[in-house]
Amino acid sequence: MPADRLLSMMLLLQTRGRMSARRLAAELGVSVRTAYRDLDRLQASGVPVYAEQGRSGGYRLLDGYRTHLTGLSESEARVLFLAGLPAPAADLGLAAEVAAARLKLLAALPAALREEATRADAVFHLDAPGWYREAEETPCLPLLVDAVFARRTVDVRYRRWREPREVQRLLHPYGLVLKSGAWYLVAGVDGRTATFRIARILDTVVRDERFERPEDFVLEEYWASYLDAFDVRRFTGTATIRLSPRGRERLADNVPPEVARACEATATEVAGGDGWIEAVIPTESTGHACGELLRLGTDVEVVAPEELRRAMADTVHALARTYTAVCPPSSPSPSPSPPSPPPSSLSR
Repeated sequence: MPADRLLSMMLLLQTRGRMSARRLAAELGVSVRTAYRDLDRLQASGVPVYAEQGRSGGYRLLDGYRTHLTGLSESEARVLFLAGLPAPAADLGLAAEVAAARLKLLAALPAALREEATRADAVFHLDAPGWYREAEETPCLPLLVDAVFARRTVDVRYRRWREPREVQRLLHPYGLVLKSGAWYLVAGVDGRTATFRIARILDTVVRDERFERPEDFVLEEYWASYLDAFDVRRFTGTATIRLSPRGRERLADNVPPEVARACEATATEVAGGDGWIEAVIPTESTGHACGELLRLGTDVEVVAPEELRRAMADTVHALARTYTAVCPPSSPSPSPSPPSPPPSSLSR
């Protein structure tokens, strides 16, 4: 609602000081044009908002102006406690501080809101790591938290995939991101912004030297653009595949979501294929795609490219040789046989 948004804008200016219209729009989830209109409405209603010109300008409240319209609604009190979920706070070395802040917040809330606020503890639990993986070891994370808040430069020794495997970097730590149980550091380095997986940081030394984070840097926006660019770099090719009805059901459990979505978006039925479909999916590399698709067994057939089709065949032949040497073929089993692929002009 506009009134709620105006109050939120006033509180943002009160707590953060000078902010650009673009930054306000990003915080409030509106267009820049709407942010300008809301600023005009605040000024028209008597709130002393004024603009500062120049490269580092923006909007701010008159010095000393404060509003006391900060009462919480029931839903706001409830969701506020979700911001202090214990597992990430413990990773950051802030478990004690979060617990103390929660107690102080509870003491400050009216009695009618205390039960509603604490109810989140009973009905929400965050288990950040994905299935089939353990949480990563990040002993340097508390040091990086201090560096982010204090805006101090850090020297790190980092292990990466390509040669040289270990490198030394001087970083300006801008922020931290928790993604699927893995912590990442977003930092300025050599005049650009880059992302570092914290579990691969071998050593960290926090310097006394301070830095200024770019005023137009927004962590959430950077991370969204980073993920988009990562997908572009990650998927370097495509493959045409055929899937049985069972394979189509199992696909989402064996490949990344982007691959499953592409399959559904391009799926066409194979004529006379008994429910089989043909689709085009993105691939990272021949070896990676071969490993993922082999999980589907006889429920998938690679039609193209020939390199991937050959890799699938070579792997299957190698497996057959290995197991035939150890376990000679047994008599036919009475159990139902796996579905046969539909007729293909490439089948041999």
